[in-house]
Amino acid sequence: MHKLLTEHPGLEMLLLGNEAIARGAVEAGVAVATTYPGTPSSEISTNFFQISRESNLYFEYSTNEKVALEVAAATANCGVRSMCVMKHVGMNVAADVFMTLAYIGVKGGLIIVTADDPYMFSSQNEQDNRYYGKFSGLPVVEPSSVQEAKDMVAYAFDISEKLQQPVIFRTTTRINHSTAPVVFGKIKAAETSGDISKDPFNQVPVPAVARILHARLLSKLETAENMSENSEYNFIMGNGAWGIICNGVSYNYVSDAAKDLNIEHRVKIFRIGFSHPMPRSTIKGFLKECEKVLVVEEGEPFMEETVKMLAQEEKLTLPILGKSQKYFSRLYEFDPALVRQSMATCFDVAYTPAKVPDLSDIPEIPERPPNLCAGCSHRATFYAVKKASEGMDTICPTDIGCYTLGFLPPLAMGDFLICMGASAGVSCGFSIKTNKKVISFIGDSTFFHSGIPGLINAVYNNHNFTMVILDNGTTAMTGHQPNPGVDMKKLDIDGYGIVSIEEIVRAVGVSHVTVIRPYRVKKSIHAVKEALNFKGVSVVISKEMCTLYARGLKKARGKPFFVSDKCKGHKDCINELACPAFFIEDNRVNIDPVMCSGCSVCAQICPEHAILPIKDT
Repeated sequence: MHKLLTEHPGLEMLLLGNEAIARGAVEAGVAVATTYPGTPSSEISTNFFQISRESNLYFEYSTNEKVALEVAAATANCGVRSMCVMKHVGMNVAADVFMTLAYIGVKGGLIIVTADDPYMFSSQNEQDNRYYGKFSGLPVVEPSSVQEAKDMVAYAFDISEKLQQPVIFRTTTRINHSTAPVVFGKIKAAETSGDISKDPFNQVPVPAVARILHARLLSKLETAENMSENSEYNFIMGNGAWGIICNGVSYNYVSDAAKDLNIEHRVKIFRIGFSHPMPRSTIKGFLKECEKVLVVEEGEPFMEETVKMLAQEEKLTLPILGKSQKYFSRLYEFDPALVRQSMATCFDVAYTPAKVPDLSDIPEIPERPPNLCAGCSHRATFYAVKKASEGMDTICPTDIGCYTLGFLPPLAMGDFLICMGASAGVSCGFSIKTNKKVISFIGDSTFFHSGIPGLINAVYNNHNFTMVILDNGTTAMTGHQPNPGVDMKKLDIDGYGIVSIEEIVRAVGVSHVTVIRPYRVKKSIHAVKEALNFKGVSVVISKEMCTLYARGLKKARGKPFFVSDKCKGHKDCINELACPAFFIEDNRVNIDPVMCSGCSVCAQICPEHAILPIKDT
């Protein structure tokens, strides 16, 4: 039995924040969960996928976040509790559904989990999705701990059903990926059957209907504010004259800093967990009791803006401090030392930071940039494209996935990146206004997610570029989740279809379509050359299973290779491939046999044919 299905109220278990969210949904009786995987939210979905194999939970990896929210919106309007999970930038994809769903509302509870990523550990921006609450007029709740990550799920479902609106459950990486003891609660039996009542004058937002629905949304926002005023997750600690308003993981840093600075008796801490709409009356009362207030929040000055507005309404003149060069930046994550120092500065408290140890006698740690895995088929594809395009003036738009790392030298195949699926659309633009040969890269999962419309646009408008689809048989970057092109029978799971990328590409009108096996280097280079010389839209589908995924499926592994005495030290293998299985010792190239996957690409490009498979012993 999956550990998150354990029926033992009061049991304490060590959980990852994402596991706690999944457990909270199970306890709350979730019936449907949908997602497009994205770090830092991926483990929520992985656990749902596993749980769905052992319970009556319906779970799906949807084509993209927009579709995931559409599915969850429908099931929630059938009256069953539903959850839609994504990373922060996924909200941008789902926004078209999200903004109008705020008008229509739901019948059963619907939680939209958005995992924000301060410091961009695995993301292309640091957007603060609390603003989606303000933008849409929907409630936002934020946990401050792993235990709250579980407990607040049921609370968010209750809010959703009372208001008959979706609720944004906003986390950050530090909550998602922290581990802590969590006390289990009772599992509520899920209501898995439902139906929708036809009500077009509340569910079909043509302008005349939408005008009424917008007025209703604003009325519900007032109700939500009353709920925020009385929320157990908006609480005040302490009785001092120095005020601190905080949220999320920052609350933990503030609490610890108050103890470290010995000012617990002098500060009043207002932790806000129901952050939109904010509890306006409580904030005003809080400000009236303070001489000075510091707002501690990662990301944008979301709370600070509202607090300052409320102070102005009350004609209060106390200093309200937060985002500035002196205290807190809008950049990156906070940490305990930063919060402690800023609190000491704000409240003029004597504080001597711990002395930084002298590390001058310790050698500098070599940089270890992220790298494609040993034997990664993407490396072979990039090499083939690079060789096939020699002598051409090229520009290579790329996309979101493991293959994004191809922008690093020596492969250097990736010149422009915006978001999921954009490589297709921007290739259209580059092909119009540059004389360069445009070569775009996109992964299989990303192609299904949002790459197809751009390709259709290219065919329709007769653009001229080559799209390389890197089909490694899984959604590798976020942890090997399936996508519509994955054969689920390889995972011993029935009941799924399989969508052919090649058939889609041909169906939308691409006339030059080539499928390559990138480990066959010479054939791949030849096929790519033909595609690059084609005038119009050409597509190369590079098919080779992700080497880590293949290992997980217990696929037979090739024999590892070694560098023989034939080696003349050209180092083409390192300078052109940079596979991490290579290392240099005594100025001689070697291969780590444990890391080597036996792909043989290096052996095929060695000018002396000095790289050979290790013979069986």
